[in-house]
Amino acid sequence: MVIPDITRRHWAVNVRKFISRASSLDDLVRTGSLSAAAASFLGGCVDSGMNILVSGATQAGKTTMLNCLSTAIGPRERVITVEEIFELQLPLRDVVGLQCRQSNLEGEGEIPLRKLVKEALRMRPDRLIVGEVREAESLDMLIALNSGLPGMATVHANSAHDALTKICTLPLLAGENISRSFILPTVASCIDLVVHCVRERDGRRHVGEILAVGSRVESETIETSLLFQQRDGVLHVTDSAVFDLPKLTPEAHGMLHRTGVMG
Repeated sequence: MVIPDITRRHWAVNVRKFISRASSLDDLVRTGSLSAAAASFLGGCVDSGMNILVSGATQAGKTTMLNCLSTAIGPRERVITVEEIFELQLPLRDVVGLQCRQSNLEGEGEIPLRKLVKEALRMRPDRLIVGEVREAESLDMLIALNSGLPGMATVHANSAHDALTKICTLPLLAGENISRSFILPTVASCIDLVVHCVRERDGRRHVGEILAVGSRVESETIETSLLFQQRDGVLHVTDSAVFDLPKLTPEAHGMLHRTGVMG
């Protein structure tokens, strides 16, 4: 809520209503937001513990996508979620949700997102999910993922490549001692996939592209491979897709071969 004299004249109240019509990857396929092949691929990647970054503009369906991806997490995994405001609704049994807290009138008691990410690591998680990375907390998230802890997060971006660029830039806000030469190889070793969500002008939401992030960095550029891209309203496997994903379990590889995603 914003009141005058911050606004010119009237009070401005923003009410967010979450009306999710999808609670699983199969629901996204049913609504046309995702192809069956891409859903099988993403399900195998989540089951294998790969680190996934979900990108998109405001109201593009990033949180819904994160909820749907979480349905592929194993039932025995302990999941810790970290958010500014509770939005995630994971259909899992062992979930601990953490939320930021604003400071009181005396300027005390604030609990920022960075602190929650650090504290989450002490709660013996099997998987870490960050609702949205905006600032310096991206550095703490990358350090957590680099310790062998699988996770997922969302970020605002115009494309999958822009999301990767942004996640390489945000950690620089953590301090002057953080350099790009440290961030680039860290991102390359941590992030495995970028799933970009798109919201059309008529309100339709769908996945626009899925980008695989390689582990090599050359000339300050991270190696990537575009795996899925939307053509004619359908998400297709690209002709130049290179499925070099060593983290996939043998079971996930077998499932993807059976569905025709990986030939």
